[in-house]
Amino acid sequence: MRSILKWVLRIVLALALAAAAVGLWKREELQRLMAVNSLFAEDKIVHNFSHMDEAFLTVDLPRGNAPTWELPYGEGFDLPEGTDTWINERSVTSLLIMQNGKIRFEEYYLGTGSDDRRISWSVAKSYLSALFGILLQEGAIDSLDDPVVKYAPKLAGSAYDRATIRNVLNMASGVTFDEDYLDPKSDINRMGRVIALGGELDDFAASLQDSFAPPSETWQYVSIDTHVLGMVIRGATGRSVADLLTEKILQPLGLERDGYYVTDGAGVAFVLGGLNFTTRDFARFGQMILQDGELNGRQVVPADWIFKATQPSAPTAQGKIGYGYQWWIPRGAHEGEFLARGVYGQYIYFNQPRGVLIVSTGADRKFRDTGVNDQNIEMFRKIAESL
Repeated sequence: MRSILKWVLRIVLALALAAAAVGLWKREELQRLMAVNSLFAEDKIVHNFSHMDEAFLTVDLPRGNAPTWELPYGEGFDLPEGTDTWINERSVTSLLIMQNGKIRFEEYYLGTGSDDRRISWSVAKSYLSALFGILLQEGAIDSLDDPVVKYAPKLAGSAYDRATIRNVLNMASGVTFDEDYLDPKSDINRMGRVIALGGELDDFAASLQDSFAPPSETWQYVSIDTHVLGMVIRGATGRSVADLLTEKILQPLGLERDGYYVTDGAGVAFVLGGLNFTTRDFARFGQMILQDGELNGRQVVPADWIFKATQPSAPTAQGKIGYGYQWWIPRGAHEGEFLARGVYGQYIYFNQPRGVLIVSTGADRKFRDTGVNDQNIEMFRKIAESL
């Protein structure tokens, strides 16, 4: 009996040691998974959104040696009535308003500061669009109507087999992808767990097999479309998106701080939502776009691409918000009015005729409530019209 007991104890001890070894080996992955599961918790969301490098793998986006693009301060003004209420209700963490290249208002909330490097979420999609426009002009990509598998052969046999570059730019791939952030079993949250556990998003994209419509027929916001666009860029150039974005857009901007991308386990940038910059550095990108891609006599992004990308070319439903090439166009928009938008309240709003740029970041856990996006856009319009 004692002999049997000894063997049982030895087995239990061996299993315990094995579990401990696996725990140490996978400690970082488990910590990241725990971070993902509490990323949007009410008591942690504000801190997390300014410290994504504490929870995820990242790659630096160095600002380079160029002089900082100084953003001068213009005359202050009183925010329109109701702005303070909006700031509180929408859990705004920063608000920066520029007109004609000058800062008219800048403030930080909920304990955040000007040095915080904030997560962009889907604002990053519009950065990728700008990069794509440069590469298209340079001839790295032949045509928007090329099939994505021409540059990303790993997607052959997947749901993306028949999709073109234009389809993924327009979010009209027809690929089935559940974007419900509140459902832990949704595709978007499964994708988050892939990143947390060090998996590869290329494999995740290639694993998608189902379509709800033929490409080009129907618009549906499918974030993985943007990752596919990143796969196309990498396949066409043989370079990483992080390196290309740094060289062709970020370093010419004269940022005040290095940025960083969240990455997957293979070091591939999370291009659909993983950029992290200060609010003023988001504004530097935005001001360059507002100026039709020109900065200090240099055409950083082709002006004709910015115009085409910000037209409502996607097959969105009539009367709904419009979509271009990874940019949003509000309902009733006048020419030169468009925006980049990310979940939980991240915005860069453009009003070119009035020379107005608004950057707003947030930790709004109610961002999906009915009417919230419309309310935010109306606030931006109200601010622009009050200048």
